[in-house]
Amino acid sequence: MRGRMANFKGHALPGSFFLLFGLWWSIKYPLRQIRRRRVRQHGDREKHKHSVLFNRIDLTEGALKIFFAFVGIMAEQFVPDGPHAHLYHEDGWVKLMNWQHSTMYLFFGISGIADVLTVSSRRVPVGLDSLFMSLALFVEGFLFYFHVHNREPLDQHIHSLLLFAVFSGSATTLMEVFKRDHAVLEFLRCTLAILQGTWFYQIGFVLYPLSGPVWDLMRHDNIMFITMCFCWHLAVALLIVAICYCGVYGCEGRLMGDMEMGLRRSTVSDSSSKKALLQDSDEE
Repeated sequence: MRGRMANFKGHALPGSFFLLFGLWWSIKYPLRQIRRRRVRQHGDREKHKHSVLFNRIDLTEGALKIFFAFVGIMAEQFVPDGPHAHLYHEDGWVKLMNWQHSTMYLFFGISGIADVLTVSSRRVPVGLDSLFMSLALFVEGFLFYFHVHNREPLDQHIHSLLLFAVFSGSATTLMEVFKRDHAVLEFLRCTLAILQGTWFYQIGFVLYPLSGPVWDLMRHDNIMFITMCFCWHLAVALLIVAICYCGVYGCEGRLMGDMEMGLRRSTVSDSSSKKALLQDSDEE
């Protein structure tokens, strides 16, 4: 029997997780890049504000990872047909699919703990957060690689396409351990996270359609279409991240322009008031 993820909701839960974090990173990373440029321009005072702000953001992000991982584990273990924390029964293994998904969520929870420790303690090595995020993605891919053996061809193929996004995300995040604050790697991480999120939903729609005809899991044409569909998902993910980046840069640029205009107006008004005072003093 298939486990808890063998329904649409079981695929929507991790899909929502990756979509949420992918969209959030698409806002956080360009904002952090802009702040870093401002630090280089304005020095130590701006650097302190920058570090305090993003430490709080990273701390919140780590706490959210832990929370979502806990929710995922509870959902896998304690649904009505779940294993309820029983791994082995006298008849054999109990709901191993659910246990695999719980293991996946466990490692993302560990990644959240690493995020919190990296922010809250100076003794933690730099890059530990990225290392454990990479490890969590690797474990996810490792589990999914052995997840769908002896299933129909389309079922195996659509899950194998997911592995491209998972292992690419793991490799990208591992590179961030050695290349901190690298704009291209951050852009790629956002894209792959969103790709994972949308593809989890696609798997749910194909294998467990909410309406319409059921997909023929043995037909080769469907495999060809799904492969092409994965490329479309990648293109959409790139577009979403690009729009988020442009939106953040545009809003920040407009804000900076308004601030500069305000400073210029205040400077002009100050200079005009000084001139008026000087003229009054000369007349006296």
